[in-house]
Amino acid sequence: MVQAVRFYETGGPEVLKIEDVAVGDPGPGEVRVRHGAVGCNFADTYFRSGYYPVPLPAGMGVEAAGTILAVGEGVTGWSVGDRVSYNGSPLGAYSTERVMPAAVLFKLPDTVSFEQAAASTMRGLSATYWLARTNPWLKSGDTILLHAAAGGVGLLAVQLAKLMGLRVIGTVSTEEKAAKARAFGCDDVILYRNEDVVARVKDLTNGEGVSTVFDSIGKDTFEASLQSLKRRGVLVGCGTASGPFPPIDAFKMARQGSVYFTRPAFADYYADPAERAELSGQWFGHLAAGRIKVEIGQRYELADCVQAHRDLEAGKTIGSSVFMV
Repeated sequence: MVQAVRFYETGGPEVLKIEDVAVGDPGPGEVRVRHGAVGCNFADTYFRSGYYPVPLPAGMGVEAAGTILAVGEGVTGWSVGDRVSYNGSPLGAYSTERVMPAAVLFKLPDTVSFEQAAASTMRGLSATYWLARTNPWLKSGDTILLHAAAGGVGLLAVQLAKLMGLRVIGTVSTEEKAAKARAFGCDDVILYRNEDVVARVKDLTNGEGVSTVFDSIGKDTFEASLQSLKRRGVLVGCGTASGPFPPIDAFKMARQGSVYFTRPAFADYYADPAERAELSGQWFGHLAAGRIKVEIGQRYELADCVQAHRDLEAGKTIGSSVFMV
């Protein structure tokens, strides 16, 4: 028997239950993985709350790192003992062991720990495709606005952006988070609870605005994000922590300066094998070479999953959160 977190109904963090479960042998195309660490992401709360509907009962979590214990029929390219990480369906990463599709695995460099990988596979691969693919005109010397700059994805995105030669303006909620964002390379930081974001962006860009906004907040920040763009800028709606983005008014986008809005999904940027290999190679190459630091601000036991979700939703976390298993 192994431990796993499951939920039988949608709702608040209290619906999460830790149980002893049986894990069988891997079937065709599957592997059995012993986890070394498990990622705890804000997106997990969407499944738990029902914002992302899934059949119930269900496991929880989409990201972890560990060692392959067994390989099913037809699996090629993977062997018992391989170190791997993953991000993707099916749900069930909040567990000590699991059986899962081999197709979602990434080879983990020997220099990258399970803890680092669990804290950054989804976040790092997300930040990679945001910066590399969502605005085809983004280039060295451009200025971007990054919401939640001190979060798990934010701190990784700041570092990737600096490697690309970008100027980064970040928004955060507290002075503590502002200091963390600056320490990781953020050029300018806006305390959004105390400052007018649009006015500060315009002041910092000589009235022009930024070429790209990466907005993981959603409903509460959409208007400010839109107004912070320069002419023909791109608003990347990469998360909805405060609720869904509002319906898009095409004429409003034109009046704002012929700006663009995109709502990318991870799966669509990693579906093509060649693109998946290219983007993941970029991310794990940076991580293995030490060009990127993974900030793990919170560590939990699986039994603390309820508290972990409460901390996420209360905005108490800095950097990435992981479960140690």
